[in-house]
Amino acid sequence: MLYMLGTVVIDTSPFSIDEMERTAEASIVAKPVIGGRQPKEFTGEGEDDIVLSGQLLPYHVGGLDELETLHEMRRQGARFPVQRGDGWRPGWYGITRITESHRELSGDGVGYLIQHQITMTRVEADQGEGQQLIIGLINLFSALTGQ
Repeated sequence: MLYMLGTVVIDTSPFSIDEMERTAEASIVAKPVIGGRQPKEFTGEGEDDIVLSGQLLPYHVGGLDELETLHEMRRQGARFPVQRGDGWRPGWYGITRITESHRELSGDGVGYLIQHQITMTRVEADQGEGQQLIIGLINLFSALTGQ
């Protein structure tokens, strides 16, 4: 396992990533003073974003179902725990953007090669978030099976 986003396991197959980028900030503000240098004060942790990038080969190894599950999590505003393959848990995140680029389109409009990028931002975990994730996955399953 490379990463786990809620219940979606990202591994080398069928849904893989080959790049991870994390940007974390601290909030430091300047206090205005007269006749001197403005002192800076730490006011808390800032934004903490993770971007996962990779490519799919849907006709050879699959991966479209996992990509659609992540889109459903984005549409639902799901908050979920993130875990890296070595066990490190950076916290709870929500998906803010998914980009996908289909190349060498087949006759049904799906690319033989799909490059994707998943942008997530750190969020606070709320009570009942696991229930929201489960409801989102049930809705996705219903959409995929046509029920």
